[in-house]
Amino acid sequence: MLKSKNIVVVWLCVVFILLQQTVMAQDAVADNMLMFQRSYGGWPKHFKGKTINYKQTFSDAEKALIATEVNKNDATIDNGATTKEIWYLAKMYKQYHNATYLTAVENGLRYLLKAQNKNGGWPQYFPDASLYRSEITYNDNAMINVLKVLQDVTFKRNNLDILDASLIAPSKAAIEKGIDCILKTQVKVKGKLTVWCAQYDASSLKPAKARAFELVSLSGAESVGIVEFLMEQPNPSQAIKDAITSAIAWFNTSKIVGYNFVDVPTPNTPKGKDRMLVQDANSTIWARFYDIETNEPFFTGRDSQKKKDVKDIEYERRNGYAWYGTWPAQLLAKKYPSWVTKNQ
Repeated sequence: MLKSKNIVVVWLCVVFILLQQTVMAQDAVADNMLMFQRSYGGWPKHFKGKTINYKQTFSDAEKALIATEVNKNDATIDNGATTKEIWYLAKMYKQYHNATYLTAVENGLRYLLKAQNKNGGWPQYFPDASLYRSEITYNDNAMINVLKVLQDVTFKRNNLDILDASLIAPSKAAIEKGIDCILKTQVKVKGKLTVWCAQYDASSLKPAKARAFELVSLSGAESVGIVEFLMEQPNPSQAIKDAITSAIAWFNTSKIVGYNFVDVPTPNTPKGKDRMLVQDANSTIWARFYDIETNEPFFTGRDSQKKKDVKDIEYERRNGYAWYGTWPAQLLAKKYPSWVTKNQ
C-alpha cells in the first residue's frame, strides 16, 4: 500500500513539474509581440517614437500605454514589421505550443491578405492611407517580405505549416496577384524592360516619390529582392523569365566598377568621418537610385533636389542612407546562374 502511495506521489510530482514548465515555457520576445499586435492583426514598427525593441522589459506604465493603443491606426509592413512577428511567433508556437501565439500568427496573416490592393500590391501601411503610406512599397523589401510569408504558407515551410488549412488557398491567390503586380510595375524604358522603382502609385501603378530624398527612380537595391522572389517560383511563366533576364541585363549594364563608398576620417565633422566615393580597383558597386531616362545615378537631400554627386547633398543625408551597395553581387555571381541551369 505504501509503495502504491509513493508511486502516486511521484506521478503527481511529475505532472506538477510538467504543468509548471508549460506555464513557464513562454518566450519574452513573443509575449511582447502579443502586446503590440493591433486589434485588426498587424503590427506597428514604433513605440513612443522609437523602433520597438521586443527584447526589452516594459514597465507596468508602458504596458498600460501599449494596451490603450491596440486600435491605433499604425500597422505596417515597413522595416519588416508584421512579417517578422509572424515568422517569430510561428517558430515559438512550434516550441511552446502556446495557442495565443498561433492565434496571433493567423490574425497577422489575415491582416496581410486584407491589406492587399485589388491590383495585387501592398501599401506600406494599412489601413492608414495618408501621405505616401498608401503607395505600393518595394522599399526595404516590404512587399517582397509579405509575399515570402504567403509563399511559406503555401509551401508549408518555415514553421508556417501550422496554420489553418483554409488560409492556403487565399495565400496562393494573393501571390498570383502580387506577381502580376510585379510584372506590371517593371519599368520599361524605350520599349525595354529594366528594373523597379521603390514605390508606386496605388491607382495608376506609376513610379512614385516617397520621402523627400526618395524620388522616382530605378532601384539598384530593392530590385534585387524582387528578382530573387521571382526566381523562387516553380514552373515560371515566360513573362516571369523575361522579367528576370531583363533585370539581370540591367544590373550588368548599371554596375560601377573600380569604386567603393566608404567611411573616410574627417575631423571637425559631427561623426568624425564622412562617406565618400573613392577609387578601388577591386570593387564593384551599384547606386541606390538611377534616373529612369538617363540611367545615371543620382542623390537627393531633404530638399528633394537631384544631385549627380553624393558629396553635393547635406552631410546628414550623405551619412544616413545607403547610397551605394553590392546588393546584386550574389544574385549575379551565384543565384542567377543556378536559376538558369534549372530553367533551361
